[in-house]
Amino acid sequence: MNLKLKITPTAKKALKELKNNPGNTKDYKAIKKAISFLGTNSRHPGLQTHLIHSFCGPSGEKVFEAYAQQNTPSAYRIFFYYGPNKKEITIFAIIPHP
Repeated sequence: MNLKLKITPTAKKALKELKNNPGNTKDYKAIKKAISFLGTNSRHPGLQTHLIHSFCGPSGEKVFEAYAQQNTPSAYRIFFYYGPNKKEITIFAIIPHP
């Protein structure tokens, strides 16, 4: 199922910073690949998507975390929720795992 991807300004800024830093080329490519998977299959096994219970989206939506990288120091994670429209995912954060 193809989903429309909406990326917030905060997430866009994180992507732009990664893209513009030559030392982060590998990270940027992994994130772009993960975002592509989210658009076609948000439950792709490589994403290891799971629900985050500690917070909600702006209108009470369930928030999910997807892995852009694994077994990597400071591996990047993508946080998103479904909506606000049907067949739409809003990506609101792209951050390295602490």
